[in-house]
Amino acid sequence: MRRFGSDGGQPGTADWRTVRLLLPYLWEYKWRVFIALSFLIGAKLAVVSIPVVLKHIVDNLNQPHALLTVPVALLFGYGALRLASTVFSDMRDIVFAKVTQRAIRRVGLEVFKHLHSLSLRFHLERQTGGVSRDIERGARGISSLIHLSLFSVLPTLIEISLVAGILFAKFDWIYAAITLVVLVIYIALTVSITEWRTKLRRQMNEMDSQANTKAIDSLLNYETVKYFGNEEFEAKRYDASLQNWEVAAVKNQTSLGMLNAAQAAIIAIGVTIMLMRASAGVVAGKLTVGDLVMINAFLIQMFIPLNFLGVMYREIKQSLTDIERLFKLLHVNREVADAPDAKVLQISGGAVCFENVRFGYDKNRIILRGVSFTIPAGHNVAVVGTSGAGKSTLSRLLYRFYEVNDGRITIDGQEVREVTQQSLRAAIGIVPQDTVLFNDSIYYNIAYGRPTANREEVVEAARAAHILQFIESLPNTWDTTVGERGLKLSGGEKQRVAIARTLLKNPAILILDEATSALDTQTEKIIQAELREIARTRTTLTIAHRLSTIVDADQILVMAQGQIVERGSHRELLMADGVYAKLWAMQQQEEAEAVEPL
Repeated sequence: MRRFGSDGGQPGTADWRTVRLLLPYLWEYKWRVFIALSFLIGAKLAVVSIPVVLKHIVDNLNQPHALLTVPVALLFGYGALRLASTVFSDMRDIVFAKVTQRAIRRVGLEVFKHLHSLSLRFHLERQTGGVSRDIERGARGISSLIHLSLFSVLPTLIEISLVAGILFAKFDWIYAAITLVVLVIYIALTVSITEWRTKLRRQMNEMDSQANTKAIDSLLNYETVKYFGNEEFEAKRYDASLQNWEVAAVKNQTSLGMLNAAQAAIIAIGVTIMLMRASAGVVAGKLTVGDLVMINAFLIQMFIPLNFLGVMYREIKQSLTDIERLFKLLHVNREVADAPDAKVLQISGGAVCFENVRFGYDKNRIILRGVSFTIPAGHNVAVVGTSGAGKSTLSRLLYRFYEVNDGRITIDGQEVREVTQQSLRAAIGIVPQDTVLFNDSIYYNIAYGRPTANREEVVEAARAAHILQFIESLPNTWDTTVGERGLKLSGGEKQRVAIARTLLKNPAILILDEATSALDTQTEKIIQAELREIARTRTTLTIAHRLSTIVDADQILVMAQGQIVERGSHRELLMADGVYAKLWAMQQQEEAEAVEPL
């Protein structure tokens, strides 16, 4: 898929594409948009009318017996226009608030859902800190872009057009020409310098994301940092990223000061020329003092917002840059996607079949080389082998975290690529070797297996996993928070929580990936017995390192270098005196040597 924003050297094209991608989210409440624009125009008409009313007040005051000649209606009209400009602006904000917040919510939700739909490969390669910062800045950028473009830039341009029209209609064309020339020069200077500054902003954002990524990665691995006493090393790595960010930020701020000075000079020259011409007109009797006051008021109303127009433009460019990075996440290609005609998986027994499956994480790292085996419905097939043999890859392919390079995987005769991922994963439960929990309560983590389950079902799952007594012994019982990634619990406690939530899911197919590796011997035996009972009615794939845990498996597959080198029952493999027999003898010797006196 073509990557978003890849038109190198064409930043304007990328900006317009970003705007086009954002418009559908705003158009959901188009009637609110129209009402808000009506209030906006009303506010600007009121603002532009104020200097005209002020001119008539001044001209009337400049006459003999001024207090008697100033119509009271003018004074009330002046106050009413001031009030109307504020009220209309506030009403515009009230009407449009839901449009902005709904757009932020919808984009944020779509990005969140898309990230969850991406393959495991993306999530193994991503940098959590950088992605979270991109999402945060993108959401803030949407709010800034909408507010600045619709409520600041557009009103300012409307006001400038109205003022130029009044000056042209009421006075000679030179006033309007001066206004437009100053405006053109100002905008041209602002755009050219801001385009250059946008590159600095992108560099600053990149350095900011890198620094944030290093900080989060270091904090997530707090224990590892402490184990090796590398606090100072981590601080230096973080500071190196901050130094790069500092250099980019200083350049960004310095260029901002230069731009502000140039903008102020252009506005000062334009105001001076206009007032000099208006003053000459008053002296010559061609203009009244009220005309001079009106022109001055127009210039103040117009050039003060125009001064902020530069700031607005810079902020809009920065917002577009931030939103661009957010939308890039939406355009990351889904490596694994449902077929257009994907059907819901129909489970009749849960038989699993791998047919000549070949797979590699990349072309230089081939993991599986023509693996074929079948797990009949209700049977337990165990897979053993050395590290890197491809055991855990089998479960990832069955879950369809990756697509096979060749061959196919079926469940009850249905190829996993032809059914929906939702129905596929709903039918499979896994107890992984490395259990990661949410930073929430124990109840939440167990109930996560089936969020619709009632409390009695959650309690029963905890009892089956032999963790209920532990939970009820805690001061906060079920409301105990497990900490970041479950670090407040021991390895065995985390593993039993993982077993409980998988039992709660009640899947037709069960994957046990070193499910009891973190448990002590006594607890392991208890849970192994429970898992054997649970597996009786399910199709089970057991990935094991300790061979003693799979001696009663219906079939054992021995893997080496991505291939099945032996298969059979525990007794058959021992009698064959091959790879499995050697692994068994080695582990039996290790366990005998590790036995401690009671």
